[in-house]
Amino acid sequence: MTQTSDIQTSSTASSFLIGGNVPVRRLGFGAMRLTNAGGDGIWRGPADPAAAVAVLRRAVELGVQHIDTADSYALGANEELVAQALHPYADDVLIATKIGNTRPGPDEWVPLGHPAYLRQQAELSLRRLRVERLDLLYLHRVDPAVPLDDQIGALAQLQQEGKVGHIGLSEVSVDEIQQAQQIAPIAAVQNLYNFSTRDHEAVLEYTASTGIAFVPFFPVGAGEHAKQDGVLADIAREVGATPAQVALAWLLHRADHVLPIPGTTSLDHLADNVAAAQLRLTPDQLARL
Repeated sequence: MTQTSDIQTSSTASSFLIGGNVPVRRLGFGAMRLTNAGGDGIWRGPADPAAAVAVLRRAVELGVQHIDTADSYALGANEELVAQALHPYADDVLIATKIGNTRPGPDEWVPLGHPAYLRQQAELSLRRLRVERLDLLYLHRVDPAVPLDDQIGALAQLQQEGKVGHIGLSEVSVDEIQQAQQIAPIAAVQNLYNFSTRDHEAVLEYTASTGIAFVPFFPVGAGEHAKQDGVLADIAREVGATPAQVALAWLLHRADHVLPIPGTTSLDHLADNVAAAQLRLTPDQLARL
């Protein structure tokens, strides 16, 4: 575990303005896991489509306003599922999607950032999500074989055409964010970050200083929350919550611009995740975390 940065861990803001003008409640929902039938690497649609639709609709009923998907999740089936569940979208719901990852097969994720391909994928996302403009469109991964300026330029052209509201980046460094900002405004950065994986502290700090939303994916982490003898479990017992809720609350306390997107296929877990937004941790508990 790397050292936590100097950002104040005392955030209590309930919402954030993405791009400076789109308000969303800070705890969102990541739809990726809804299309993971059989655990085959996000390759096929849901085993129980009705249950997946119910989870998405319940998320919005519980006040979630930020739904995250991608064109590469189940070869577009995840975007179609979001549209099936939520279209026509409520005015206060933001749908974020991502382009720039190809799927040659299960468990294979290959970046492809050719501008023509990115523009094609954005058009397909528009169709699958049944919208004329994508609220927030991420470059899912930077393709090292294509100049970053060209990749961001393709998204910027879509934005100029009115097909994209805001532009985001995923799994990027500070240098890459700064390079992208020379081409177009960047509204959000989505990197792997959670209680046990803190490699992107520099990105967290930079986005805080520039007003960019920081969207940690896999916000609960892989198994760390399930330990019965760790600090998460200790604090969970103190506050009457689950370790997963403490992990989410810790992220929400990190800084006002942090927008976790926990995903689940369970209505009960969904309710637990949403309830984590109301959990308040003391300065002593935050220091221990």
